[in-house]
Amino acid sequence: MSDPLGEIVSLLRPRITFTKIASGAGPWRLRKESDGHLFYCAVVTGGCRLQVDGHEALTLGLNDFVLMPAAENFTMNSLHPGVEDMKLSEPNRLANGEYWLGTSGQSANVRTLVGQCTFASPDAALLLSLMPDVVHVKGEQRLATLVALLGEEARAGKPAQNVVLAHLLEVMLIEAFRSSAEIGVSPGLLRGLTDERLAIAIRRMHQSPGRNWTINELAREAGLSRSSFFAQFSRAVGVSPMAYLLHWRMALAREHLRRGDSTVAEVAVRVGYRSASSFSVAFARHVGMPPAHYARQVVNDFVV
Repeated sequence: MSDPLGEIVSLLRPRITFTKIASGAGPWRLRKESDGHLFYCAVVTGGCRLQVDGHEALTLGLNDFVLMPAAENFTMNSLHPGVEDMKLSEPNRLANGEYWLGTSGQSANVRTLVGQCTFASPDAALLLSLMPDVVHVKGEQRLATLVALLGEEARAGKPAQNVVLAHLLEVMLIEAFRSSAEIGVSPGLLRGLTDERLAIAIRRMHQSPGRNWTINELAREAGLSRSSFFAQFSRAVGVSPMAYLLHWRMALAREHLRRGDSTVAEVAVRVGYRSASSFSVAFARHVGMPPAHYARQVVNDFVV
């Protein structure tokens, strides 16, 4: 059986940008402006508060984990009363490479592991749009352990480090998404997968992207009428069934072209087009250039 969540996370090809340990004592307040990169944080001691613009404030406690797939503007601060009105704090880098917030010379009352990563996939924005804006998992030590392993590996400088980091990031992302208490709240892939009937249709699209799917066939797979399936899928996932299928086919096509393991005609068949010409027209409309041009550009970028 196809695993849409696992396939999408693997296709994203995450790469770590930074990972650090940040501790604090006394009142402090930190602001981070959006840069579109995935941000994650695990609390290993004490607690703090996170306010993502446009979302309710979250109070984070021991082993709480937060992930923002495309980090928006947010503020983090200590749990002291009135701290929301204080000036922004400037993190201080300590001799051991860790970062300190608030009053120096005191025992830390909060300790966090934070990090950021980017994605090599050219379809990252689309794929991430199918995920929740904010994932908050409470008291899950396994996720805190994964974040700690990421930090240790990033600092170790051992052979095959990039491979290990990539796999750890994939495991962390999958664990975060499937552990999220917010699954089903906002439209996206996760919400679709929590609906047993829609999940069947989504898995079938992933399992056989080359099949000439119609709304009627997908509705039958889900055991729903055509109109009910279309309405439920669009409401849950946030896009229509055929739009989702097109985006998935184009993501797969880009991946095949990037790897150079198939001709344009072979890719066309794999992603559900009867001819290379019809595929080329659809690909150019979706990506902005013909598939052969895209494949050459990827090779040239790799060589450079």
